[in-house]
Amino acid sequence: YLSIEAASAHISSGARRVVVTAPSPDAPMFVMGVNEKDYNPGSMTIVSNASCTTNCLAPLAKVIHENFGIVEGLMTTVHSYTATQKTVDGPSKKDWRGGRGAHQNIIPSSTGAAKAVGKVIPELKGKLTGMAFRVPTPNVSVVDLTCRLAKPASYSAITEAVKAVAKGPLAGILAYTEDQVVSTDFNGNPHSSIFDAKAGIALNDNFVKLVAWYDNEYGYSNRVVDLLRYMFSREK
Repeated sequence: YLSIEAASAHISSGARRVVVTAPSPDAPMFVMGVNEKDYNPGSMTIVSNASCTTNCLAPLAKVIHENFGIVEGLMTTVHSYTATQKTVDGPSKKDWRGGRGAHQNIIPSSTGAAKAVGKVIPELKGKLTGMAFRVPTPNVSVVDLTCRLAKPASYSAITEAVKAVAKGPLAGILAYTEDQVVSTDFNGNPHSSIFDAKAGIALNDNFVKLVAWYDNEYGYSNRVVDLLRYMFSREK
């Protein structure tokens, strides 16, 4: 039920609104803290909450782009295994690697999460793409955004900009940490994206690698609820 046509079955069965909890090929896509204000209750009955990875990447990309400008960038998500993967090696119609055992392998995979950022931040359309590594951990994932900046900035200036927004307009969505954290520290974290100030690096003032963690299950589920509440608040 990812497309508008398929999800319309819920409308036909009596639902007033449908939130697709995955990327949709044609439904309007929203990421809380980024573009939810574009929601139009008069014309949008079926919407997408994007993916957990887009929900992690988009708030960070928004802050970086608004403060320094993203010329281009590549994203890698090191992603915990999910229910779509195999417990042991088996056949996979989608791709050969995807059929390998989730608990035994680091599996390179495709993801549309970075390109989807261009749908919620139109200024970044065509400027981001990415890939995934599925790893043998049951929960929590991490995004690595490597990007070229239009406006030169020291790494400390970047971290301060993210910190300010995390404490201000994106509080509850984007978080900031300087702790020496690892993945299990984020189990049950409700934020979409937790910026790890100590994990990133800069080659120079125009080329940086930024790191953000996310509970790909619980954090995303919180945003689904937030989007539902926001949509309800816009009802007349």
